[in-house]
Amino acid sequence: MAKAMSVEKKAATSKTIKKILISQAKPESERSPYFDLAAKYKVELHFHPLIQLVAIPSKEFRKSKIEIANYSAVIFTSKNAIDHFFRTCDDLKVNVSQETKYFCITESVALYLQKFIMYRKRKVFFGADGSNKKLFDVLNKHKGNERFLYVCSENQQDNEIVNWLKDHACQFDMAYMYRSVSSDLKEVFDSHTFDVICLFTPSGLKSLFENKPGFVQNGTAICAFGSNTCKAVEDAGLALHIKVPSPQTPSMIAGLDLYLSQLSKKK
Repeated sequence: MAKAMSVEKKAATSKTIKKILISQAKPESERSPYFDLAAKYKVELHFHPLIQLVAIPSKEFRKSKIEIANYSAVIFTSKNAIDHFFRTCDDLKVNVSQETKYFCITESVALYLQKFIMYRKRKVFFGADGSNKKLFDVLNKHKGNERFLYVCSENQQDNEIVNWLKDHACQFDMAYMYRSVSSDLKEVFDSHTFDVICLFTPSGLKSLFENKPGFVQNGTAICAFGSNTCKAVEDAGLALHIKVPSPQTPSMIAGLDLYLSQLSKKK
């Protein structure tokens, strides 16, 4: 089984990077740091989501017997989770209490709450560096007083978070409000050879193998976001070149920037 390697070590032996697959939708703003990165290193960025998120209908969610109003705190690890939480609340005509606390994996996810709530009037917390460990540090301060609702995908929950909540005797339930399905990108992979593939979820890796059966890494650099995705890459026997978030690389963009910077120094 391949083990994760540091950005610096792998960059020293990697080939010239020309095409990078970002397995998410293309940013709407032309001011996105992704485009600055492309210009800085003269690389082509191809944005193609490897998975699509499908809403779990409120009628189906009701079968879980979860009463959203009974929870004092909500855990979010993505903006998608926020979207589906408030969609479900609207569908079920649930009024979320102004006293509800929100625990988010990153500051970016936390700030996204402004789309749905009066941010300053709510109690919002987030991890310092985007890692599960820092999120746990925040949760640990409140675990004795809150009943948590962990909003996640039916097939994409973070087991590390679930295990931490169990191990620390937290009152919590998981709320499955959406599920992921693989995108059909066979034509994309037939038309392009990518030097770097950026993955954000284990389902994205599953979709990669479905779209490119018999995928062989053959020098392709793999960048993975989140502990579950990193573990999935390693379990698949692939070399992990860029692991985010970390104190040095808190975001996918930061990870790519460091990796490409190390490459440029070797030229």
